Amino acid sequence: MSTSDSDAPISPLAGLGIAVLAVSTSAILVRWSAAPSLIKAFYRVLFTVALLAPVALVRHRDALATISGRDLLAAGGAGVALAAHFASWFESLNHTTVAASVTLVQSQPLFVAVGAWAVLDERVSRRTAVGIGVALAGMALMSVSDFLTAGGAPRPLLGNGLAVVGAVTAAAYVLTGRSVRSRVALVPYVVVVYAVCAAALLVVAVGRGDPLTGYPPREWLLFLGMAVGPGVFGHTVINWALAHLESSVVSVSLLGEPVGSTILALFLLGEIPTLPTVLGGAVVLGGIYVSAS
Repeated sequence: MSTSDSDAPISPLAGLGIAVLAVSTSAILVRWSAAPSLIKAFYRVLFTVALLAPVALVRHRDALATISGRDLLAAGGAGVALAAHFASWFESLNHTTVAASVTLVQSQPLFVAVGAWAVLDERVSRRTAVGIGVALAGMALMSVSDFLTAGGAPRPLLGNGLAVVGAVTAAAYVLTGRSVRSRVALVPYVVVVYAVCAAALLVVAVGRGDPLTGYPPREWLLFLGMAVGPGVFGHTVINWALAHLESSVVSVSLLGEPVGSTILALFLLGEIPTLPTVLGGAVVLGGIYVSAS
């Protein structure tokens, strides 16, 4: 654990609660924006870097300068994985419902558990495994109506497939963060990761010909909202928690995002959840409690 993170100002589990609330707003903000998916993702990450870089340069200049080449390479890999996660998941929301997309993208604990065992030599306790299993069962229940009826989505199979790709790349991002965060302080780490992520998204967006400018003020406010809420208070707090908790606990706690996003989609987007979605959300919360307690 890095020295700067040794005295946690709040409980790591409380921090995860804040992060879950923050990331639950992400799908709503993405849906509200009419910009291309890659542009939304790019400006979300770019604005997050702009908010955190001054803190890194003023308070963590020495830590930035002393990051090893190995950790820089790993952080860069995490940034690329995060870019792939955002690109696939943001596009997923164009084709399927919020409930299905956010639920499927949070299937990452399956991939995190396997990766933690294979790469980080972490043991997954029986209780954690049971909690993950229960939560994933709830996720399947939440998604069943969207698979069978499409839930009014234009191309649910494409959207659901992209959400699963987002889950795999999110797992790679979480696992990399778990290994590097034991040696590198939070702010320097996330600034490097987000900067690489923004650069990767920019390259792909420019390659596709997506316009970088010309958006109305409403869009810029949404980009900023994505950075402040899900970016700073969501992903950054998650990275802080990774220095204090096992990656499997962090990942399964994030399964609360589908529940929060579904509730917000009901009130803000008019997407009425089906009975399987409501029941599945309750099961997901039960799985989180079993795993994290």
